[in-house]
Amino acid sequence: MGFGSVVVVKPASLALEEYLNNNGYAVIDGGLATELERHGANLNDPLWSATCLIHSPQLIRRVHLDYLEAGADIIITASYQATIQGFEAKGLSTQESETLLNRSVEIALEARDIYYGSHVEFSCDSTGNGRAHKQRPVLVAASVGSYGAYLADGSDGDYGKAVTLSTLKDFHRRRVHVLAESGADLIAFETIPNKLEAQAYSELLEEENINIPAWFSFNSKDGLNVVSGDSLLECTSIAEKSEKVLAVGINCTPPRFIDGLIQTIKKVTAKPILVYPNSGETYDPDCKEWVQSTGSTGVLDEDFVSYVNRWREVGASLFGGCCRTTPNTIRAIKKMLSKGSAAISQTQPPY
Repeated sequence: MGFGSVVVVKPASLALEEYLNNNGYAVIDGGLATELERHGANLNDPLWSATCLIHSPQLIRRVHLDYLEAGADIIITASYQATIQGFEAKGLSTQESETLLNRSVEIALEARDIYYGSHVEFSCDSTGNGRAHKQRPVLVAASVGSYGAYLADGSDGDYGKAVTLSTLKDFHRRRVHVLAESGADLIAFETIPNKLEAQAYSELLEEENINIPAWFSFNSKDGLNVVSGDSLLECTSIAEKSEKVLAVGINCTPPRFIDGLIQTIKKVTAKPILVYPNSGETYDPDCKEWVQSTGSTGVLDEDFVSYVNRWREVGASLFGGCCRTTPNTIRAIKKMLSKGSAAISQTQPPY
């Protein structure tokens, strides 16, 4: 069978809500830093995973590809701890720092292109001409970590009275603008620890006229509030009021808390809810290690994934993993969600 001209159908830069309308759910990737370490990276540095943008970008690309092969629909860039201020503290210029921010997105886009290039499906029409179709569209989310991530001191959102709304907006402003213009499909404001930082992000989205969608993702240590102690209801309300925030949820939180947190979020928003918990272990900022302690035992992949259907039942529609989760975790999540969707479609009456 011969093929004529090949037409490569590239995915559009889909808005997040369009993606969910088309698919019903989406799978986010898993832990980045812990996977980089597994590939040999030394992240004992204030820049954490962002140090690989300088020293080993090929490892970042490799991890992105591993997650795409595992079935991730959304890959998150290595910019969580990449800040202009952090790079400048390492002796880089402002221009070099902004280049590295852009590079974090470029690496993810390169991984997506490589994945597409190796996963082309061919079909042939009645005249014998061929057409190449891409598989599922993949979105690239530019990660923005908190001010506390830059501090790298385990402050958990308790920044003190000296850090005001203006302080946080000034800190994040240029990074948010650069990432919004980088070619990413959306911005992921991750591990938001308090109400003040959520408000700063919300105002920056308006003030900088950010024209790509965003999500807000909070984290919790007690299953009730965000890590600073601020009310999750109040934090979610900030996301609900912003037209530029198209999804809200929880990340880097033990799986056992997610069910209740989803139900709390649902009380104040009808926006899509995303959940990408960590493995359930606790990070020790002094030792800079993940440790198991009383009440914070990590869960195995099969146990982690066993929660997913319940999370979907109570209202989540985007699922993934954070620290200490792996491509195997994401593969298992994708498989379970696919089975669940197939079962639902089989029980629906024909129209």
